[in-house]
Amino acid sequence: MSDEGQGLDKVEVRLKWDPSPYGEPPRHLDIIAATYPADDPYGRAAYVVHYDSRSPDGTINMSRHSQTGMGFGFVEVMVLEFDRLSSAYGRVVVGVAIHQDGGPRRFGDISNAGVVVVEGYRQLVADDFAGVADATAATVAEFTRDSAGVWRMREMIRGFDSDPVLFTAEMGSPQH
Repeated sequence: MSDEGQGLDKVEVRLKWDPSPYGEPPRHLDIIAATYPADDPYGRAAYVVHYDSRSPDGTINMSRHSQTGMGFGFVEVMVLEFDRLSSAYGRVVVGVAIHQDGGPRRFGDISNAGVVVVEGYRQLVADDFAGVADATAATVAEFTRDSAGVWRMREMIRGFDSDPVLFTAEMGSPQH
């Protein structure tokens, strides 16, 4: 969990990976966030944010997106503004999924992949997906709001064997 007494305000999730080798189809990874109602934090997601969407109130959005990776550091960024997120929501799970349109790909097939979660200059999570090398998608972090309205983060690197669409339905599951 986050150890700041104030809790979290504005967080960025940053993703990097190298482009495909010459002649291979592009490798496309995406950051995905699922937001859950405060009264049912482990039920069905109220909404999902990814490269092609943003939250209804604009508090979770993609500020940078790549479909190929560039090898130039963090090429995809999602911003989560917990200080503005409605009290109707009590949990947000963030993960990364690999598009499977170029054939089956796992994190072990993606060179130089990595994710960091930061708040300002403070790094909260850093991972290279080595622990989930056989997975096609992985959760990265879980953010929860306590009874005082303070947002906390828990690192949650869990691998999944699903495409991005199925991953959005199962990523917040407590059973996995």
